[in-house]
Amino acid sequence: MLILNRRRFLQVGSLASAAVMMPKFLKAFESGALVPPGNKVLVIIQLSGGNDGLNTIIPYRNDIYYRSRPTLGIKREAALTLNDDLGIHPSLTGLKSLYDDGSLGIMNNVGYPNPDRSHFRSMDIWHTASQSDQYWTDGWVGRYLDAQCKGCDKPTQALEIDDTLSLALKGEHAKGLALTDPTRLFGSSNDKYFKDLMQQHTHEDEHHNVEYLYKTMSETISSANYIQQQFKTYQTKEAYPNTELGRNLRTIANLVMSDINTKVYYVSHGSFDTHVNQQDQQARLFQQLSEALTVFTGDLKKNNRFQDVVVMTFSEFGRRVGQNASGGTDHGTANNMFLVSGGLKKAGILNDGPDLTNLKEGDLQYKVDFKNVYATLLGQWLGANDKEILKGQYNYLDFV
Repeated sequence: MLILNRRRFLQVGSLASAAVMMPKFLKAFESGALVPPGNKVLVIIQLSGGNDGLNTIIPYRNDIYYRSRPTLGIKREAALTLNDDLGIHPSLTGLKSLYDDGSLGIMNNVGYPNPDRSHFRSMDIWHTASQSDQYWTDGWVGRYLDAQCKGCDKPTQALEIDDTLSLALKGEHAKGLALTDPTRLFGSSNDKYFKDLMQQHTHEDEHHNVEYLYKTMSETISSANYIQQQFKTYQTKEAYPNTELGRNLRTIANLVMSDINTKVYYVSHGSFDTHVNQQDQQARLFQQLSEALTVFTGDLKKNNRFQDVVVMTFSEFGRRVGQNASGGTDHGTANNMFLVSGGLKKAGILNDGPDLTNLKEGDLQYKVDFKNVYATLLGQWLGANDKEILKGQYNYLDFV
């Protein structure tokens, strides 16, 4: 019985030794069966650069909006109607369809106290879930990994589909893994140079930093083997867009439908830093987002996984209410977030739209601290101790 328990442990959790079990484990997929429903997953899409929330969810009956944006405002007849007051950008047709079928939630006026308009500083605040006067070196997803892997027999993992790992996925003891393609990661990590280096390594008289580097390299090689084997168990037949986001979501879909232990996926899209020529740039990026999410959610639905996956979008800040002289918008504050899932308990417009009569120095005032969204996803969706991870208590919201 001890051997069986150990095998099950390796199968579902231990990246360091998972390659040992791969041949036996892959037998389970000869019939083409996918991972059973119920394994909750969070997919985070970072809209890098500060997306303009007012032209995303449009207060198309508000005269202040059009006075503030005489040439940049989305025309009433172009906005895709959500309710009597709000519409969605005309390039987001796929999200409008998700809204219509009850699988899109829109959270308005999201931000944090004492907002910072620096890309780098504000993104750090979102990545770490700190207050604006706190400087933390570990990310909120990284601390989730630290907490979930402490004293448990089923380690969790987070993957970022990118060349570099974001601060959000860096914990004190555990970190996510950044990759652009599982097959390429597998090939690189199994290069003869690294294998020879590992064989020459001894644990005698090693400096702590050197030992840490060898340990990291060993874990990366094992992780790459495990991810590649899981990646091969399911390959989607859906035609994803040939864009960076489309390719990245295709990779995520293949992994979600396997039996990999990953709970959090992270991907970036942008840049939405639209100081000039905003209309064309935002429309192009939104079309890419809409097309990729449409195929991704359709793929999940066909495989009975949509109810187990939440997609969350965020941006480091919104833009100012008034347009600038260059046909764009400058750095602002509060913004909106999308929440996409077949498992939402509450969908649609989740709270009031932007209040354009109560601005602060020309900017929207936040009504929802983003850390409440994080707490809800950690505690209510992933079943984690959100108070420990976020280093404080935040109210749960009712979308899951």
